[in-house]
Amino acid sequence: MRTATLTRQTAETKITVSLNLDQESGIDIQTGVGFFDHMLTLLAKHGRFGLKVMAEGDLEVDAHHTVEDTGIVLGECLKQALGQKEQIERYGQATIPMDEVLAQVVIDLSGRSYLVFDADLTNPKLGNFETEITEDFFQALAFSAQMNLHTRIIYGRNTHHKIEGLFKATGRALRQAVTINPAIKGVNSTKGVI
Repeated sequence: MRTATLTRQTAETKITVSLNLDQESGIDIQTGVGFFDHMLTLLAKHGRFGLKVMAEGDLEVDAHHTVEDTGIVLGECLKQALGQKEQIERYGQATIPMDEVLAQVVIDLSGRSYLVFDADLTNPKLGNFETEITEDFFQALAFSAQMNLHTRIIYGRNTHHKIEGLFKATGRALRQAVTINPAIKGVNSTKGVI
């Protein structure tokens, strides 16, 4: 089973994440940030992952530390659960509609960290979630998982729909990238390691 459970504690947050890449073993997200809980639930559901996130953070300041640190721990869990990455497809992509929005995410589980974030989020706040930290979450996820993560909103109007589209597309692209393909011998790279 490709699973990982990790805890990260700082003076600002305590985050525990459990990730199961191979079974939809339940989704339980509790970060104290309602909109973010909704987004992580969508990512797990559309990726067909088991995901549990328990976060305590300095929400009296704002949601930034909680959201970013969750991205760090989720990325570390993804990296650990993948192990040597033998026989995984490595690449994944998804383009999905969310009402008037079209969102696209392309992933390479390359062992190299890079984020491209191309989304104009015009509404600055959704509940207690500052929308500019969407990019910070994806940055933390990409860098701790050591993957290329390209995200963009092709078009759309509603900020909630834009962010929702990105999280759903990320789940679907990750599902493709982590899928085991028995036809792949070793790792999917001429270098012999990813």
